[in-house]
Amino acid sequence: MKDITVKNILEVTGGELIIGNQEQICEVFSKDTRILNPGDVYIGIKGEAFDGSEFWKQAFEKGASVVIVENIDFTKENLGEYKGKTIIKVKNTLEALYGIARFKREAYNIPVIAVTGSVGKTSTKDIIANVVSQKFKTLKTIGNNNNNIGLPFTILRLKNEEAMVLEMGMNHFGEISLLTSIAKPDICVITNIGTSHIGNLGSRENILKAKLEILEGNKDPIVIVNNDNDLLHNWYEENKNRFQIKTFGIKNKSDVMASDIALEKEKSTYTCILNNKKYKINVPVGGEHFVLNSLCASLVGETLNIQPEQIVKGIESFELTKKRMDITVLSNGAKIINDAYNASFESMQASLKYLSEFRDNRKIAVLGDMFELGNYAEELHKSVGKEVVKNHIDILICAGETASYIAKQAQEEGMSKENIYYFLNKEEIVKELKNILDKNDVVLFKASNGMRFFDLAEEIKKS
Repeated sequence: MKDITVKNILEVTGGELIIGNQEQICEVFSKDTRILNPGDVYIGIKGEAFDGSEFWKQAFEKGASVVIVENIDFTKENLGEYKGKTIIKVKNTLEALYGIARFKREAYNIPVIAVTGSVGKTSTKDIIANVVSQKFKTLKTIGNNNNNIGLPFTILRLKNEEAMVLEMGMNHFGEISLLTSIAKPDICVITNIGTSHIGNLGSRENILKAKLEILEGNKDPIVIVNNDNDLLHNWYEENKNRFQIKTFGIKNKSDVMASDIALEKEKSTYTCILNNKKYKINVPVGGEHFVLNSLCASLVGETLNIQPEQIVKGIESFELTKKRMDITVLSNGAKIINDAYNASFESMQASLKYLSEFRDNRKIAVLGDMFELGNYAEELHKSVGKEVVKNHIDILICAGETASYIAKQAQEEGMSKENIYYFLNKEEIVKELKNILDKNDVVLFKASNGMRFFDLAEEIKKS
């Protein structure tokens, strides 16, 4: 483990030591006094609704050894009361967090893999990390802590790991540029370019531009892209002589490809060439998009010289982050698919296609609003309605302001009005489901995170 001392923090942040020992070692960093443990370093991050620096006393009361704050004036009484503790005052605690994380990253000469894309970041990160962990002790982003706070705190968890897999999310230009300047990834993965956050960025071409900021953190990164995605395929063709680009895909000729694909309800199998040898691979989650995710992980594994047998083992043993294609069988035999952590048109499309694989069951789609679509909201929600009918969904249940377009379009596409339910109040969904749910049903919950449809799914599980 590469130690960080108070002196290091002062140097990289330009901070002022109010009281304390410069040689003190700082191991565990926290921004939340509620989960802080004795000996931790507390960083008072300023949010929209509160200023974390104001909780410095609570941090000491919980046992923090060091606090890093901004805009706090300390009295002599304060300093006397906390003698033996360390207080660092900085101009901006968020900038201080970035500086400390950069320092930590630069102390480790290990492979760093960064993952971004419109959809599938978290699941792709999970499967990549499981493959990489077959050879290296691996640190990965927990859940989707992929923003300007989650990523640096992930890096600060580094101890004796030999590789790191980081997820990078964004809503606007410049956000991935910041993240990559901290992480400095050796391998940059872009899963796809879709319509997530198109309301903020204006076009898919601008989304591609924002995602490509990931390349700024390293002078000569290896770039891994989904060659089946139209925009990434075009970018690859235009830039293959400029960057080290490796490709994965099913349709377009790529460095790593899947053939003989067999999609099943809860798993998939396919054949893949790794290190010039043919392997049959079992993906423990259903859906073609997870075949693509696993191909991506295979390519990362090959890039890191991981043996094909280890790559296959990593794919076949990985587990999804909760709330993403989380399948539960109820006591009456009905199945609940909780994929409601987030939603875009592309992820809705993939989830509905997956639901359609349950050919022997009655298929119920519970769909809500997709956020951050701006002027594209009506068009993309209508497109989801078309996908509902295309995938032969039996019952459609919607709630949310823009989800009404899903319901209307499904009816226009020929779905029977009797099989379409639209509620202004999402809590009505639970009541209706309890009335109609049968042992042969498969129910998909899908909406943007703010709709909190995952709570509805959990309520149905308990009923």
